[in-house]
Order: sequence, then C-alpha cells, then structure tokens
Amino acid sequence: MRTRFALAAAAPAVACAVLAMTLATAARAQLHDPATPLAVASKVALRGEANSIAVREMRIVRKNDILVVQADMANMGRTDRTVFYRFKWLDNVGNQVGDGESWKQMSVLGLGQQTVKSVAPTSAAVDLRLEMNVEPR
Repeated sequence: MRTRFALAAAAPAVACAVLAMTLATAARAQLHDPATPLAVASKVALRGEANSIAVREMRIVRKNDILVVQADMANMGRTDRTVFYRFKWLDNVGNQVGDGESWKQMSVLGLGQQTVKSVAPTSAAVDLRLEMNVEPR
C-alpha cells in the first residue's frame, strides 16, 4: 500500500518538473539581446537568434488618430547582417488589425544602425509587434 501511495504522491512532482522544463525552454526561446531595453523587447518578436542585432529604441506616436512607429536597429558586431522584418498591428484586445505586412529585407552593416518605419493600416490599431528574423550575410 505504501508503494502505491508513494507513486501517486510522486506523480504531481513529476508533472511539475516536466512543466518547469517546458516553461524554461519557452523562456529561453524568447530571450532578447541585452542591449535591447525591456520596454522595447516587449514589442519585438524575434524569430531565432538576434545575431548581434539589437533594437535600441522604438518611437510610437499617434498622428491623425493613426499609430506611426520608428525603430532603430543596431548591429553590435563587425560583420554585416541581413534582417527580415515586418510590423504586426494589434487592436485593444490583441487581435491583428488589417491583412498584415509582407516581410521586408534590410542589410545592417557591421557596427551600423538602421531605422525602420511603419504606419498602422487603421485607427483601430493601438499596439504593435515588430517581428524579426536575423541572418548572417
């Protein structure tokens, strides 16, 4: 009887350990470059490794009831990088607004900086995510 009780008592601990490992893996996938401020990192959806690209600053303003964003990307390394990016515009409950932007390609030279800009498709957009994929050149 004790053996059954010990196994039954161990089951929640095993489940908790599996859940903790799953969450740790998911958190590791969402790590951002330390040079990116936390407020900016919350707006960036990085697909893969940052490869020395950091989003240093993001400016969001509302002009004529439409959101406008500018984001500064800096290459912290000496080698050139190719960045694929797009902006996803969200409404007040987190749903995507509009059809979505197509992926854009940009080169960021070693130790260089580039600014990307975008305008929301409608006034319903109240938030955004900058999706990025960085590849070595």
